[in-house]
Amino acid sequence: MVQKAASLWVMLVLAVILSGCTNSAAGADYTAFAKCLTENNAKMYGAFWCPHCQNQKEMFGSSWENVNYIECSLPDKSGQTKVCKDAGIKAYHTWEFADGRRIEGELSFLQLSQLSGCSVSGN
Repeated sequence: MVQKAASLWVMLVLAVILSGCTNSAAGADYTAFAKCLTENNAKMYGAFWCPHCQNQKEMFGSSWENVNYIECSLPDKSGQTKVCKDAGIKAYHTWEFADGRRIEGELSFLQLSQLSGCSVSGN
């Protein structure tokens, strides 16, 4: 009985510890940062099937809806949308900034802040 109780206790402690190891943005609010990115003409070109695009979106949590995101993939994955072709997008995902710089791949909040001039704050 004592061994069974000890096992349950260990499992409970592990569950609590592991629950704190999730994405740090999950509970943070980056709405002001996301809005600033959009106001400062930063945009992300991506594709719904791109795992790196999903990772970037997940960093923002629910604040992602405030980021200027341009979907480049056709629904059946057979090609690229006209807007992305016209923009010359070659890789997913690609961030574009007001000064015309483009950077491909996942960027940290610090990198996005430095490239956009927006201050990062997540409560």
